[in-house]
Amino acid sequence: MVSTNVLPAITPLLRRPAVEAATGKSRSTIYREIARNLFPKPVQIGGERVAWPAHEIAAINAARIAGKPEDEIKTLVLQLEAARTEQSAKQ
Repeated sequence: MVSTNVLPAITPLLRRPAVEAATGKSRSTIYREIARNLFPKPVQIGGERVAWPAHEIAAINAARIAGKPEDEIKTLVLQLEAARTEQSAKQ
């Protein structure tokens, strides 16, 4: 018999040191870019701890590698953050 259990998709979360390693950016640069809407805001994972969805960091890295201008990256950040709200509304 074949089991057809459907598990929800798991979104890996990256803590700040992993985000720094993945992007090559320092803590201060990450938070400076968040303030300028060039980097997605972190999500709270409990207490004062935060993390970033791995797919968001991958999307930002891909946009940077592709040479996208800052206005397109700002739009991407807004889309990524809006998708969080849509995702939580579906649950």
